[in-house]
Amino acid sequence: MLSSFIIALREGLEAALIVGILIAYITKSEKIAMRTYIWAGVGLAVVASAGLGAFLSFTSAELTPKGEQLFAGTTSLIAVAIVTWMVFWMKRTARSLKSELTQKMDRAILTGPFALAGAAFFAVIREGLETSLFVYSNFKSNANPMSSALGLTAGFGLAITLGYLIFKSSITLNLSTFFRYTGVALIIVAAGVLSYGVHEFQELGLLPGPDAFAWDVTSVIPKESILGGVLAGTVGFDTTTSWMQLGMYAAYLVAVLIPYLSKERVKTLIKA
Repeated sequence: MLSSFIIALREGLEAALIVGILIAYITKSEKIAMRTYIWAGVGLAVVASAGLGAFLSFTSAELTPKGEQLFAGTTSLIAVAIVTWMVFWMKRTARSLKSELTQKMDRAILTGPFALAGAAFFAVIREGLETSLFVYSNFKSNANPMSSALGLTAGFGLAITLGYLIFKSSITLNLSTFFRYTGVALIIVAAGVLSYGVHEFQELGLLPGPDAFAWDVTSVIPKESILGGVLAGTVGFDTTTSWMQLGMYAAYLVAVLIPYLSKERVKTLIKA
């Protein structure tokens, strides 16, 4: 539940802030009538993102057991790669995001309303597609889909609420600190998804050592237990973890967290 909550909160707030920037710019430009096209582009991006999630679930359900393992393992690796790129992208471009968006809006306004809707669509779709892919992989790696769904709903609800309050200047949120810490949390979740993908490839025989366990604590912590679900959903803990899973998990954390936590801090996305 916690991992899906973090994913939804982080990605949802990013999307909400982007939409807020677009709406605020249109309002300040005294082109309020064009907000309809902004919302049309945002709505289309949400539908496309939900469509990707439905496609992944449907495709997975129609595959053979081995095909589903291959599909789940592959999408897990893709999701980890995309999320890793995303947290570094946000760290690098957060300071200039507002100016880049407003420049695109200037060009879109001159071109016409459909270009405006397109600018909004492409500004939001990246967040949506990343979320759909990562959420699918995270759901597959967790034993309790209902708990993950609740976390996802709660995360999106809080993200939308925070985005609205920030837009209305009702609260002051240190976005630099928020994105820094949620970035760390996402990296840890991604390490767990990577471990799950390695496990799937080991089960298929594409990677060695599926039975060479670093630990097997199933008798103490059953996979379906509350503790097992909490550990799996927070740090990607697997009660039966192979040495290769553990090695890839640790190597990923070291390789990603060190450069992510170094260098300059990310500044606020939007100013009061």
